Amino acid sequence: MRLEDFFNFLAEDDIRIKGSRIGIETVLYEHIYRGKTAEQMTDRFPSLKLEQIYATILYYLLNRKKVEAYLLDGINFSREMRQKQAENPSPAVLRLRKLKAERLLSTV
Repeated sequence: MRLEDFFNFLAEDDIRIKGSRIGIETVLYEHIYRGKTAEQMTDRFPSLKLEQIYATILYYLLNRKKVEAYLLDGINFSREMRQKQAENPSPAVLRLRKLKAERLLSTV
């Protein structure tokens, strides 16, 4: 079995672990930024087998530049979306903010 057989390459910005809806960025975030071992992640991701988690980490280690660019693109996209949401909140968010402000005023 080839390492790539553990993944579904749906698009340049969407690599999922085969047999799941979990993107490699989810597992790699836990490993890289939270220092979690593959064994520790089996509790966090019970739908993944230990070998899938190891395959994800190995894919990162063997393709570090490519995967780091993939992760950075995802982080930048998330930041852009949060910024857009902050600039253009949905009607539901606006209603909740109004209710919160009204409650704060009524307690004064």
